[in-house]
Amino acid sequence: MWWMYALLSAVFAALTAIFAKVGIKSMDLDLATAIRTVVILVLAWSIVLVKGSLGTVTTLSRTNWTFLLLSGVATGLSWIFYFKALQLGKVSQVAPVDKASVAIAILLSVLFLGETLTLKTAIGAGLIIAGTLVLVA
Repeated sequence: MWWMYALLSAVFAALTAIFAKVGIKSMDLDLATAIRTVVILVLAWSIVLVKGSLGTVTTLSRTNWTFLLLSGVATGLSWIFYFKALQLGKVSQVAPVDKASVAIAILLSVLFLGETLTLKTAIGAGLIIAGTLVLVA
């Protein structure tokens, strides 16, 4: 089941690149990021309210809060740099470099989370990096 959500994520990430490339034309990137963030904020809180999950906010630990805040900062910085890259480059080059985050995430998961790096995973990450280099060269 997880792979269906991952595939939907990939489809919407692809649409994000296309919509953003058109949407940021001739506008301030910080304003574009702010507008995008408001849309996501409204969508995310709407889901929380509809599901009735708001009451569980009091159960979050200090660790939950710390790492969710750090994740939010990383996401914001990612969007800012992504929009700048899209403004300056082609989607067909920017998107693959952005997706190299998969290989970087694998490496970081081994270094910081202690996940096992299998031969299959290492080869897959290497192919992602190789594919990225082919597409941007």
